[in-house]
Amino acid sequence: MSAKRNRNDPELVFVPLGGVGEIGMNLYLYGYGPPSDREWLIVDMGITFGGDYEPGIDVILPDISFLEGERQNIVGLLLTHAHEDHFGAVADLWPRLGDVTIYATPFTAAMLSLKLSENGPSKNLPLEIVAMGSHRTIGPFEIELVSMSHSIPEPSAVIIKTPLGTVLHSGDWKLDANPLTSAPTDEPRLRALGEEGLAALICDSTNAVREGVSPSEADVAVTLARLIREAPQRVAVTTFASNVARIRSVADAATAARRELVVVGRAMYRVIEAAQATGYLDPDLPFLEETAFDRLRPSNVVALCTGSQGEARAAMSRIAAGEHPNVELDPGDRVIFSSRTIPGNEKAVGRVQNALADKTIEVITDQNAAVHVSGHPRRGELKQLYAWTKPRIAVPMHGEGRHLEAHAKLAERLGIKQVVRARNGTMVRLLPEPAKIIDDVPVGRIYRDGAILTRADEGQVRDRRKLSFAGTVAVSLVLSHKGLLLADPEVTLTGLPATDREGTPLATIARDAVIGTIESIPRPRRKDQATVCEAVRRSVRAAINQAWGKKPMCSVLLTVL
Repeated sequence: MSAKRNRNDPELVFVPLGGVGEIGMNLYLYGYGPPSDREWLIVDMGITFGGDYEPGIDVILPDISFLEGERQNIVGLLLTHAHEDHFGAVADLWPRLGDVTIYATPFTAAMLSLKLSENGPSKNLPLEIVAMGSHRTIGPFEIELVSMSHSIPEPSAVIIKTPLGTVLHSGDWKLDANPLTSAPTDEPRLRALGEEGLAALICDSTNAVREGVSPSEADVAVTLARLIREAPQRVAVTTFASNVARIRSVADAATAARRELVVVGRAMYRVIEAAQATGYLDPDLPFLEETAFDRLRPSNVVALCTGSQGEARAAMSRIAAGEHPNVELDPGDRVIFSSRTIPGNEKAVGRVQNALADKTIEVITDQNAAVHVSGHPRRGELKQLYAWTKPRIAVPMHGEGRHLEAHAKLAERLGIKQVVRARNGTMVRLLPEPAKIIDDVPVGRIYRDGAILTRADEGQVRDRRKLSFAGTVAVSLVLSHKGLLLADPEVTLTGLPATDREGTPLATIARDAVIGTIESIPRPRRKDQATVCEAVRRSVRAAINQAWGKKPMCSVLLTVL
C-alpha cells in the first residue's frame, strides 16, 4: 500500500492539449511540483490544417487558455522537430505566453526563423539552440535530447529527469539504420536508459495498427532513381517539403540521370535553405528556379514540387489544373507522389491525381511503387523500443483513437503493468506511482481565419457550413412609422435554385411569404422591429423549405421611415 500523500507533496504530471485522439496539433505539457504550485514545460506547439468541415479555415491551432492562466509558471518551450504539426503554432501562440524561452536543435531553429521571416521581419524570440545529445536544466527538469529517426533532420526524443524519476517523451520516430540525413536512432543511449531505470514512456502511436517494421528511406532512394532514370519525358516529384532526405534522393537521382533539377514551390526553397545552412544538404546543390522549366528539353528535367496533399494553392494542384505560370506538363510525362495521403486529404489528393490522369500524364503513388516510407513506428519497432527502455508506465500519444488503443493493448501484452489511456485535456499523474488520470483541463481549437485568430465555437465557420448546404436569402423591407409597406420587398437569393419544380421563381415565393407575414401582423405590433424581422425570417425559410426541401439562412434588413 502506498503511503498517504500530503497535498503539498510534489508530483510529475503529463497533460496533452493536442495530438492525443487526433492527428496533428501536437502540444504536450509536463508539470512538476505540488498541485498548487506546478512549473510547466511545454513540448511542441503544432498546427493542423482545415478541411471540408472548416470552410475558409487554413490553419487550426490548439486552445491554450489553460496555459495562459499558468503563464507565470511556464519554464520553457521545447521543440522536438520542425514539422508543422509540432512547431507550426509557435508564431501565433508564443506571444500569448510572455517571454518564454524556446529550445530547439539547429535545424529546427533555422526552420522556425525562416518561417517567421516569411511574414515580415522575424519576431525577436528568445531562442536557445540545443545540440542533439546535450543536456539542459529547464526549471525543475533535467532535459536530454536523444537522436531518433524520422522524415526530417534532427528529430529528438526527450529524456525528462525529475527528483521523482525519469520519463521518456519519444517525439515522432521510427527505426531506420540508414535515414540518409540525421543519425539513426540512438540505440545505445536508449538501452542505457532502460538499465538506469525508466518510469514512463510517452510514445508515438501513429502506426500502432500496422505489423512489422517500416522500410528504410534508403529503399525509397533506390526506387526514385530507377523511376527517374527510366522516364522517357519530364518527371515531376511531389513530396513533403520538410523531408530533406527525400529532397536529397530526388536531387541525386536527377544528377545520375543527367537531368536538371527544378524546384517549384516556396516551401521547398525554405527547407533547402535551412538544410544547407545546417549541413544536411550540399551548399552547392545544383537546382534551377521554376522559371527555367519551359526552356529545358522534356528528357532533361526533374521538377521537385510542393503540393503532395492536394493543397489548392500549392504547386502540384496548380500544375494539374493548368494554372501554374511557369510549369506545364504534357501527355506522357510522369508525376511521382512520393508521400502518404494524410487522413482527411484523400479527396483533395484524388482530384489532383485524376486531373493529371485525364491529361494522360502517368501518376505513380505508394500504391504501385515503393516511393514513400512512413516516419512513424510500426508494431515491431514499438516492441523494440519497449524492450530497450523497460518502462513501468506507458502513455500512448500522437494518434487517433484507434491508434492509441492499439498501442495501449500492445503495451499491456508486452507486460507493462500501468497503461494510461489519456486524451486531450486529461491530466495524468505519472509520479509518484501509481500512474492515473487525476484531473482534466480545458482544451479546444483556435482557427486562423485570414489574419485573425478566433475560437472554434464563435460560430462563423458553422454559418459557412450552413451557407454551403442551403445558401442564403436576404430580404430588404421598408415600412412607414404606421407599419405600412412603402415598397415591394426586395429579395436576393444566393446559392439557391432559380425556380421550384413547377417553374415558379423562388424569389417570388419568398416575396409572397414576406408580404403575407407583414399583413398577418397587427399594425401596432409592427412597431416592434425585432418581432417583424423574426417573423419574416421564419416565414421565408418555411416557404423556401416547402418549395425546395431545404431551409436557407435568411437575413432581414428593416428600414422604418
